[in-house]
Amino acid sequence: QVQLVESGGGLVQAGGSLRLSCTASRRTLSSYVMGWFRQAPGKEREFVATINRSGGGTYYADSVKGRFTISRDNAKNTVSLQMNSLKPEDTAVYYCAASTRYYSGSYYSDYDYWGQGTQVTVSS
Repeated sequence: QVQLVESGGGLVQAGGSLRLSCTASRRTLSSYVMGWFRQAPGKEREFVATINRSGGGTYYADSVKGRFTISRDNAKNTVSLQMNSLKPEDTAVYYCAASTRYYSGSYYSDYDYWGQGTQVTVSS
């Protein structure tokens, strides 16, 4: 069982930046493909970004490509999401997720473990 904990959310003005972090207890994150998802009020949870086990491969949703960067530091057991040029439509609860699969998926069902989420609010 992997327990994931997100941090770094908050309130920011449009055009600003935030950095989210995800850490794990009891397990080393290097064993997992990691992803970030988000869920806005009244909407389904949607894929944001994913990174493979080594950190050498990443994939992003079109809506965040060029603005967000996912990275991982396996030595520190941490996965991060750097969010720049934030827009009001980025407002959501952001979730960190871990996958045991060999591929970097972009579907909710590709991931086995989830954090509790951290709120990101972007004001206009």
